[in-house]
Amino acid sequence: MTKEIRKAYLLGAERAVHLLATEEVARRWDKESVLPGMTVGGLAGHLARSVLQVEWFLDGKTAGTEPVSPVRYYARLVGTSLPGSALNVGVRARSEETAAVGPAAVAEQARAAWQRLAQRLDQEPADRRVAILHRPGEEMLLDGYLQTRCVELAVHLDDLVLSVGAHCQTPEATLAVAVDVLVAAARDRHGDQAVLHALARRERDTDQALRVL
Repeated sequence: MTKEIRKAYLLGAERAVHLLATEEVARRWDKESVLPGMTVGGLAGHLARSVLQVEWFLDGKTAGTEPVSPVRYYARLVGTSLPGSALNVGVRARSEETAAVGPAAVAEQARAAWQRLAQRLDQEPADRRVAILHRPGEEMLLDGYLQTRCVELAVHLDDLVLSVGAHCQTPEATLAVAVDVLVAAARDRHGDQAVLHALARRERDTDQALRVL
């Protein structure tokens, strides 16, 4: 499982690196993206962080706390669909901070980090933990964190492609990991009956049970 997760992550990260370096992204950097209140540059910065943060978190200090699962990482989130929520305000702030150096620098930083990770992840043990630096005191197993990055890569590759009119698709392996995590998070948050309605009886899906982000 470790090899499959890491391969899926690196494939998605490679696709993101290629998209970030395109002229379409650079040309529309200061324009509005498909996400309300977020520029293309901010969205690109957010996508880039799914590569950059893995390296940052690997270099962080861990304390041996109980690791958070990728399912709980998403199932407990609140305010994901509200642009003004504390969660989304924080995401936009971190994304714009990353984007402030401009399109060429963001693309190069992401490319360099991806190249290093392609070597580094092959050397990390299956029980490797990482500290979640924007959630002080929390840790995840590396492979669990990479599963969350597959979610972010899959979702925001699609967002950025639609924002700039590029031709790019998320790798199937990355998509498969993302869907597995999000469906499991929906089950955790709403229960199986609600998820069944969302999948098979949409007229009874009063909770929008498959909406996780």
